[in-house]
Amino acid sequence: MLELEQLFITLAEPSAVQAQIITKALNDLGISHIETHVTGAELISQARERRPDLVVSAYYLPDMTGDQLVQELRDSHDLYDLPFILVSSETMPERLEPIRQAGSLAILPKPFSPQELDHAMQGVMNFINCVSLGAEVDVDMAVLQVLIVDDSVTSRHHIRQTLEKLGFENFFEADSAAAALPLLENESFSLIVLDHNMPGMTGVELAREIRDRNLQPQTPVLMVTSEEGDALDDATAEDGIAAICPKPFEIGDMRELIRRLLREY
Repeated sequence: MLELEQLFITLAEPSAVQAQIITKALNDLGISHIETHVTGAELISQARERRPDLVVSAYYLPDMTGDQLVQELRDSHDLYDLPFILVSSETMPERLEPIRQAGSLAILPKPFSPQELDHAMQGVMNFINCVSLGAEVDVDMAVLQVLIVDDSVTSRHHIRQTLEKLGFENFFEADSAAAALPLLENESFSLIVLDHNMPGMTGVELAREIRDRNLQPQTPVLMVTSEEGDALDDATAEDGIAAICPKPFEIGDMRELIRRLLREY
């Protein structure tokens, strides 16, 4: 099991002052192995030579934005699974949404508090050191089939990566409700994970379709979404949704939700 003090972090931050602030805050948590880069390209190049345990990045870099950096990581064959945290004063939802979809473990503001950083790093360590749920739910996780429905390929990848850490091995993926319905009609699933905001039919509408057609009646439906407030007021158990998990999510929260669902269904 990796300890916090053993973490090797690569930081992309063009401001020397901000880099110093972030580095000191990490040092205060006992983390001393930190490599700082000014550009995203430099970080990616160095990460291939010496793979970090975590990437931390500002949103605005000289050669790319934070969402472009995390997308390049997710699209690469060797760095696609690196844990990622954004540190930024950017608040525009349309700029942060791709980072949430790509599975950022946290989005920290500038400036962040010691408590916010500590909470984010606890989430990172839980993600890195996560073990299978199999022993806790007394189920052979390898035989359970999971359906992930999300129009974002990077989001599907992150959800799958998280579920693999929890012990699942057999996955089906769909990028829309239309693509998911034939799978729901012909396969048997132990867990269905839906995104809320999808083109055509939303996740809530798909959950209602599953309920109304009595598809997979014994299978829990988990909604993973970055939507908040009124957008999810109608997403309830009556719609066939067993639980809702926000993006970005902490693996500990996801673990507890799925552990409960596997025991209840």
